[in-house]
Amino acid sequence: MEQLAEKLKAFVNNRWLVFVCAMWVQSCAGFGYLFGSISPVIKSTMGYNQKQIAILGAVKDLGATIGFVAGSLCEILPIWVILLIGVVQNFVGYGLVGLVTANILPDLPLWVLCVAIFVGTNGETYYNTATLVSCVQNFPRNRGPVVGILKGFAGLSGAILTQVYAMINFPNEAALIFMVAVGPSIVVIALMFIIRPVGGHKQVRPSDGSSFLFTYSVCIILAAYLLGVLVLEDLVGINQTLVTLLGVLLIILIFFPVIIPILLVFASEPSPPVEDNLLPKPEKQEAGSSEQDADEVILSEFEDEKPPEVDSLPVSERQKRIAQLQAKLFQAAAEGAVRVKRKKGPHRGEDFTLLQALIKADFWLMFISLVLAAGSGLTVIDNLGQICQSLGYSNTSIFVSMVSIFNFLGRVGGGYFSETIIRKYAFPRPVAVAVAQVIMAFGLLYYALGGPGQIYVTTVLTGLGYGAHLVIVPASASELFGLKSFGALYNFLALASPAGSLIFSVAIASDIYDYYAEKQASLRQPISGFMSLIPFGMMIH
Repeated sequence: MEQLAEKLKAFVNNRWLVFVCAMWVQSCAGFGYLFGSISPVIKSTMGYNQKQIAILGAVKDLGATIGFVAGSLCEILPIWVILLIGVVQNFVGYGLVGLVTANILPDLPLWVLCVAIFVGTNGETYYNTATLVSCVQNFPRNRGPVVGILKGFAGLSGAILTQVYAMINFPNEAALIFMVAVGPSIVVIALMFIIRPVGGHKQVRPSDGSSFLFTYSVCIILAAYLLGVLVLEDLVGINQTLVTLLGVLLIILIFFPVIIPILLVFASEPSPPVEDNLLPKPEKQEAGSSEQDADEVILSEFEDEKPPEVDSLPVSERQKRIAQLQAKLFQAAAEGAVRVKRKKGPHRGEDFTLLQALIKADFWLMFISLVLAAGSGLTVIDNLGQICQSLGYSNTSIFVSMVSIFNFLGRVGGGYFSETIIRKYAFPRPVAVAVAQVIMAFGLLYYALGGPGQIYVTTVLTGLGYGAHLVIVPASASELFGLKSFGALYNFLALASPAGSLIFSVAIASDIYDYYAEKQASLRQPISGFMSLIPFGMMIH
């Protein structure tokens, strides 16, 4: 009995159990991606025009990415409190929207719905921050795969919630909003005391590589299963009994990764813990050198005084000449003849605060690239319902689920790809960002040119590229600026999404769309027949 109690304690404190529970939370935490299915209901119920829907979409994106509060609170409050705050916001915000669209409450002004959607979607930031911070601290040497898998499940949550909605067979589409308010809240409350840092860097096992491989396999099977279900529903049409059965199989697949912590704790022999150091161990050095390293100086005239032929000397001779020159410059510095510039603040790879990171060009370069990529991707995702209707597709939920699935694959694949090019080829992780941007650009260009099957190609490539960005950039930030303030850094970078959405969707696309819609209406021409003839910016909103 005592041994069983020890096993249960080890199971609850196992880092793989925390990781699996974080996957389950993330599988229902990306409910903002359902806005493409929710927006037509709000538009028809409230009688809004496209500009008003675009404003709601931008507010939704803003709520999903402003996580300063969550990132700051994560450093001072327990993880379960962070998750509980997210539950309250999620339930209250989307619950109010559901009551309005179901005509239980009278019609409210647009600004009230904006506040409700902002508050409800902002609950995502608490879910994301709590799960990512806990798991990145538990798996410090596997940041790419961990962030990729967790963000992947968040991207897949739109398709998962859509299938659960179809399985329950609600009487009307407005019930989807109530499910968004209630479903994630129940899941998070059930798991909020398990998800936390458990000293996972001390639980390294030789089998971790196999465990990650198994997790990746489950992810791929899950995505392929959901894609197969969508194709089956689109091409054949299935009855409610089969929909329910497929939904149950989906839930079983989501639960499948829990096998990993069960086998590690209950079916394997106990092994001595191996610690995975958060930072590389410092090399041994002479006693006199440690004091010098603690107060390292850079002599600004060193490069000017170094003779050009020094670089062409053999290594041993070059080091000797450089040492002599440094000694002379140190003596000159002591006499006041040379400026001394001292290094201040942390070095790259060490722990930065948010304010320290904000003065680095690397940080702003990542932020701006994410603004451009996430803005164009969100413009397509948020307006996918209207895009499909303009092309003559009546069932828009299929394409919303498709972009969610490939968003998932982009996140999982982006994490794996970026980790591979680092470990095997020694390329920096931002190279993977460039690859993702090329993929997304090709998808948008193909849609703009109106190629055959444009909606399918655009949905697939936009989902892949957009999802990869959201994984690779946070992992890069954690490597450059450390883990201590990762919550604050991650949530600041997340601001790139609403900033991009505000520029591309609200300021550009919606105005062009409404202009041409009014122009076509005055000419009494059907909008759907004309949409294939106008450029991308005129169609996407």
